[in-house]
Amino acid sequence: MTFLEHLEDLRKRIFYSALFVVVTVIPAWFFSKDLFDILARPVTQFLPEGEKLAYTTLTAPFMLYIKVSFLAAIFFSSPFIFLQLWYFIAPGLYQHEKKYVIPFVLFTSIFFLLGAIFGYFIVFPWACRFFLTMGQDFQAVITVDKYFSLALRVLLGIALVFELPTLVFFLSRMGLITPRWMIKNFKYAVLAVFTIAAIITPTPDMITQSIIAFPMLGLYGLSILIAFIFGKRKHSRSSPPERAG
Repeated sequence: MTFLEHLEDLRKRIFYSALFVVVTVIPAWFFSKDLFDILARPVTQFLPEGEKLAYTTLTAPFMLYIKVSFLAAIFFSSPFIFLQLWYFIAPGLYQHEKKYVIPFVLFTSIFFLLGAIFGYFIVFPWACRFFLTMGQDFQAVITVDKYFSLALRVLLGIALVFELPTLVFFLSRMGLITPRWMIKNFKYAVLAVFTIAAIITPTPDMITQSIIAFPMLGLYGLSILIAFIFGKRKHSRSSPPERAG
């Protein structure tokens, strides 16, 4: 494939993914109020009884439910999106590497959802409690649009970070990285992990950042183990395998 053909294929994959998400938004809209009640639970559980989130513009609730529907559609459509990603990179793979399509879609989807679950049940409640505790001497007026923006950054950010083991699995199978290389660069990984944690976390304190950073370091350690077990073994061969596509 030429460069322009790759661009055309990328455009096609993005279009298919966006179309699937838009179609999924339609049923998600009918459950958007219930979905937002679930999404808001990390903060509403710490509010005084009877107190609700607020909005400042007339169209804010409507736009909120649309955004919630799109967020739910993205998570529901994640296997299809990762499949389109695989179709995009597949022409650059060797023929024997194309057999990893099912593990790729399966594990990227699983770790993506696990990251969102970790953010929802662990990180976000802690952050909400931290903020409300800091402002307990004041009247909290939490708007729905600001809260959703915060939830979007935390949930999607952590969900993407949790893709590291899957990424390492395929890079190691292709021989692009090795366990020794990952161990050698561990100090740089620590720096990158805490930098990413500082970007994702909504609070500036080290405790909340560490809640994200230490599981990320655990994922890095798991990725080293994955690279060691499933990594490509060096062996001599007379000719390189033929690439697909």
